[in-house]
Amino acid sequence: MEENTDIRGFKGFAERLTLGITRVLESLPGVLDVRFVERAPAERRCLLSWEQKNCCVLPEDLRDFYLTIDGFTLSWSCKLENEPVTLGSMVINSVARLCPLCQSTVFSLPNAPTLADLDSEEETAGPEDKPRLPRFDSSTRIFELDPCNGNGKVCLVYQNCTPGILANHCEVWFLDRACYWYYLTSSFMAYYRLMISHLGLPEWQYTFTPYGPSPQSKQWTCLYQPLIWQGDAQSEMPAEHIINNLDPSKVFQEKAKQPLLKKKTPMHTGGTSTSSSTAQKGSGKYGGTKR
Repeated sequence: MEENTDIRGFKGFAERLTLGITRVLESLPGVLDVRFVERAPAERRCLLSWEQKNCCVLPEDLRDFYLTIDGFTLSWSCKLENEPVTLGSMVINSVARLCPLCQSTVFSLPNAPTLADLDSEEETAGPEDKPRLPRFDSSTRIFELDPCNGNGKVCLVYQNCTPGILANHCEVWFLDRACYWYYLTSSFMAYYRLMISHLGLPEWQYTFTPYGPSPQSKQWTCLYQPLIWQGDAQSEMPAEHIINNLDPSKVFQEKAKQPLLKKKTPMHTGGTSTSSSTAQKGSGKYGGTKR
């Protein structure tokens, strides 16, 4: 009985934490093996240690998330030719894996190019109406939230940092494989909801880039996420303007059969018949008037 209670309690916790997406996935056709990894909450001392080590203050929503569960992993598979294929993946790194985005040791040779060499003043400045692009220097502190299965990185970015001073404000950005930055959300909770709504489909972060995801990923998206695209188009229209103009009483009302009207045959007048007969007499080989 205790084990059943624990299982029910865990399922209820997972459903609340995932905003009910586990039930949605299980109801989709062809989806199987929906897995949510159970984790213990992070300790407060671990969060304080992370902040002191990295000289950054965790946002309140991310702090509350880690105090609920230390990291997030949800995956699901689909049936392809009667074989399960892992398709969806939602990942939030644990506190221990919330590491600074560092350059690989392969490029630590003398005179080797660094990530800072990728920065340019024109690209970093950006348009006035868009957020300032992150830089790979000391003015920006970047931490990896999601490795995206090697298709890029979702990062927690602190900008306008000063060495030795705690950084407070952060945003969530996407770094593609070409090391270009794309803005996602202004808070962790907004990104979390975005990740849940996209079902963790492959390369979903690339929908926020000019070139979009690969054709194969678009096919998976059209198959398993049609409601998102329809909802985006309808969300721009206010609710009071969405009116159902369908009247079932009129649509399904039996129409009375109208009697068929008989076509009237044209009536020939006397003048017409006389003229036609006269024309017939006057025509032909022996036509003519008698004297």
